[in-house]
Amino acid sequence: MRVLLRAILLAAVTGLVACSRAHADETGFAVLVFSKTAGYRHDSIPAGIEAIRTLGAQKHFAVDATEDASVFNDQTLAQYRVVVFLNTTGDVLDGEQEAAFERFIQSGGGFVGVHSATDTEYEWAWYGRLVGAYFKKHPPIQAAMLRVVDATHPSTRHLPAEWRRTDEWYNFREDPSASVTVLLRIDESTYTGGTMGANHPMAWCHPFDGGRAWYTELGHTKESYSEPLYLEHLLGGIEWAAGEQD
Repeated sequence: MRVLLRAILLAAVTGLVACSRAHADETGFAVLVFSKTAGYRHDSIPAGIEAIRTLGAQKHFAVDATEDASVFNDQTLAQYRVVVFLNTTGDVLDGEQEAAFERFIQSGGGFVGVHSATDTEYEWAWYGRLVGAYFKKHPPIQAAMLRVVDATHPSTRHLPAEWRRTDEWYNFREDPSASVTVLLRIDESTYTGGTMGANHPMAWCHPFDGGRAWYTELGHTKESYSEPLYLEHLLGGIEWAAGEQD
């Protein structure tokens, strides 16, 4: 039975890779959306997957989605340009899978972290540097004002200088500003529960260990994935991580 299960799993993974390779040949690059959770689970995950699939169809890149951590191996990851951690939580990869993901980034791969990607893999120091910061706590969902810091980045250049929206706003364990390029900050005077002061980053990017990493704190709510401005923000991050945008 164990041998049969392994064969079925291998066939499923091989099929996923073959599909991605064929699609990537047509479109130019492929994206893997990973949404495994080992803690809190966001009910917005299905909406997020569907939104990224729609962006891929519109912008001609392939999208595969999985919660199967076994795809984190050299052969499978090689088929993708970008891996998106979409509202992942907790310890989602084992040691071998972590090592394969490190090699993926070191070979020039791209990483996109969405919202609770910072509530993931607290004991994996390399991942902490990749994603930029770890989640600490958050107040209730409420409206707040975001301010664009870098208006030249593909994920922010379409945004208004002051962007008021409703979401769940994280406070982080540390301020990543010294090691990343901050793209968005939140104005703590416009909502209650912020604890990081005037320099409270909400989105950032940086080259990391041979690859590219982009993170947005936005994306807790299901409604986020039907907001045109948010979707273009997310698209810009994916295309930047893929090297399609500078």
